[in-house]
Amino acid sequence: MAADQIIVHLAEGFEEIEAVTVIDVLRRAGLNVISVSVTDKHLVKGVHHIHIMADKLFDEVDYTKGRMLILPGGMPGAKNLDSHAGLKSQIMEYYTSEKYLAAICAAPMVFGNLGILKGKSAVCYPGFESHLKEAEVVYEPVTTSGKIVTGRGVGAALEFSLEIVKLFLGGDASENLRKAMLVV
Repeated sequence: MAADQIIVHLAEGFEEIEAVTVIDVLRRAGLNVISVSVTDKHLVKGVHHIHIMADKLFDEVDYTKGRMLILPGGMPGAKNLDSHAGLKSQIMEYYTSEKYLAAICAAPMVFGNLGILKGKSAVCYPGFESHLKEAEVVYEPVTTSGKIVTGRGVGAALEFSLEIVKLFLGGDASENLRKAMLVV
C-alpha cells in the first residue's frame, strides 16, 4: 500500500452516495483511495440495498501507511462503524499521530463518541448533534477543524469530497475538478 493511501470504510448499511462520491471524486483527482470492508466479506450492502465490492477487508490493510481515514454515514452503517473496535483503535492512532480523519452524515458520531471533537467545529446529520461531544456544532455543509473534516449528509457529499481534494492537492486542484464536474 502506498504511503498516500486514503482509506474509505464500508459497514453494512452505509450511505451509498456518500461512499461512492468520495471514492469517485478523490480518484478523479488522482488520489490513491481504497475501500475497506469492516465486515468479514468484500461485498458490503448499503442502506438502499446497493452492494459495493470493497477493495480490501479491514484485517488486510496496513494502516501505518495511510494518510486519511474516511467514514461514510447512513444508518445503521454509522452505528456499525462505531461498534468496530479495530476501526476505533485506528481512528485514535490517526488522531494522536495527527493524520487526517473525515466523516459525513451520521458518521461524525464515531469521532464524537471517541472524544476527539472536543474544542473543534463539526457538522453532522440533523439529530446526531448530541454525539458530537464538546464540539462546536456548526450548520455548514462541510467544515474542517484541524485535521478533521465533517460533512452534513448526502447533499454535501460533493463538497465534502472537494474539501478533501483541497486538503491534499490545494485549492486550484479542487476548483479545477469542481469546474470539470460542473459542480456549481
